[in-house]
Amino acid sequence: MAMFSKLGRFNDFALLVMRVGLGFMMVMHGYPKMLGGPGKWAKLGEAMQHLGITYAPEFWGFMAAFSETVGGGLLILGLVSRPAALLLFFTMLVASLKHLYAGDGLMGASHSIELAVVFLGMTILGPGKYSMDKG
Repeated sequence: MAMFSKLGRFNDFALLVMRVGLGFMMVMHGYPKMLGGPGKWAKLGEAMQHLGITYAPEFWGFMAAFSETVGGGLLILGLVSRPAALLLFFTMLVASLKHLYAGDGLMGASHSIELAVVFLGMTILGPGKYSMDKG
């Protein structure tokens, strides 16, 4: 049992690794969407219909691209980490619903479901001490 208590000293470093790794990948996914413009945003925003929201798809698509790009960057820095992780959680929740409603099945939606779970956990845990937020 003593070995596991010693591993706890790496918790903040583990959060840093997760924040930087996932944040970078979210920026890589979101940046092309940001550059896609209103046509791309409208297509992305159509996924909100699965929550009963059918108005302003360009706005919702822009918010998804913004969440991935800017939210990912904020996670890397550890700046306003909890709100960024919460936005990313919501974005991945909508992406999960999009896949499920498209008939992709659980395995087709698994990547976005997994990310939603991780971002919810990061919302709860916070960024750790190696961040601009300082935990």
